[in-house]
Amino acid sequence: MDKRTKSTFSHLECTGCSKIFPKEQLLNLCTSCSLPLFARYDIEKARSIIRKDQLLYCEPTMWRYKEMMPVEYEKNIITLGEGWTPLFKAKRLGKLFGLSNLYLKDESLNPTGSFKARGMSAAISQAKEKGVKKIAIPTAGNAGGAAAAYAAKAGQEAYVFMPDDTPDAFQIECEQYGAIVEKIDGLISDCGKIIAKRKEAEGWFDISTLKEPYRVEGKKTMGYELAEQLNWQLPDVIIYPTGGGTGIIGMWKAFQEMEELGWIDSKRPKIISVQAEGCAPIVRAFNEGLDNAPPFEGANTVASGLRVPSAIGDFLILQSIRDSNGYALAVSDDALLKGVTPLGKTEGVFAAPEAGATVAALENLLENGQIQKDEQIVLFITGSGIKYMDVFNSFS
Repeated sequence: MDKRTKSTFSHLECTGCSKIFPKEQLLNLCTSCSLPLFARYDIEKARSIIRKDQLLYCEPTMWRYKEMMPVEYEKNIITLGEGWTPLFKAKRLGKLFGLSNLYLKDESLNPTGSFKARGMSAAISQAKEKGVKKIAIPTAGNAGGAAAAYAAKAGQEAYVFMPDDTPDAFQIECEQYGAIVEKIDGLISDCGKIIAKRKEAEGWFDISTLKEPYRVEGKKTMGYELAEQLNWQLPDVIIYPTGGGTGIIGMWKAFQEMEELGWIDSKRPKIISVQAEGCAPIVRAFNEGLDNAPPFEGANTVASGLRVPSAIGDFLILQSIRDSNGYALAVSDDALLKGVTPLGKTEGVFAAPEAGATVAALENLLENGQIQKDEQIVLFITGSGIKYMDVFNSFS
């Protein structure tokens, strides 16, 4: 008999109209309002079968939280060892800014070099559980590589669509994992439109950001880990680079789940969403008091992961920022690239340009008095700089 995971996954719920769907159904978006779906759990049951102190004996991957993950059979978990990335005190970087309580959560140490591994592990595992044979994804870089890697592990065919100016390393990576790659004259949003048009005829399951319910479940484990690594006390501030937004959305979901489980209290960190000036739909919507972010025309930034002109989960990102009393701000390409250097020189972390944006944002926030020097602050290093050599070369 196939071994079960003790998952307490109970149903899917629309984040817009709250319609409920059975967990057995293979879905992309809500069939009523076309907004993202969230996996929901039987919290009472979860409380009875898992305690936070038991996590000390669990595997050092994101699947240590499998009771609060959506995969029901062990055989369907597709893992490359993602998660349980280090959270460490950035003493030397903190000293540059006069901070004594600055931390880095280093997601570059995930398989495939970024936090995208978490989402793809969850999404591909669920796809396997539902019998999916072919997946398709639009990507600005790291998501495509992660999807290709996990699809390869699962024995699924992967079709990856990326803008034609995406750094070559990302295309090579996908192809080495066996994916079929198509480069498109356009943005990631244009890649998504091609998949939407062709997926039915081609038999693809679309795993675009928040257009299926499970990538966010992998991303939420960053929130679980952050709480566990800080002894179940959340920090005062999280600074996070934002493209499609599932990192922020997932962590905010995790905080709610952990409070319901009785693992943390109601205190929440300020969420600081950082975007590039050349593609800042969330920042613009935040500053204008909007609940949704209109598409950002002429999107352009060297940080390919931030070049997302329109996010289907925009309302969830904005809600998380506002509920946390946080901020959204944009930094220039020059500033985010310069932000990579102190991470390397002080902490030995070679970060992607997206992560450099968090350092640039930190400087701005301190100058403007929006965060205080005595607060506990966590910067998320969402990916490695190793795939961006051509970007760094062009700006050196």
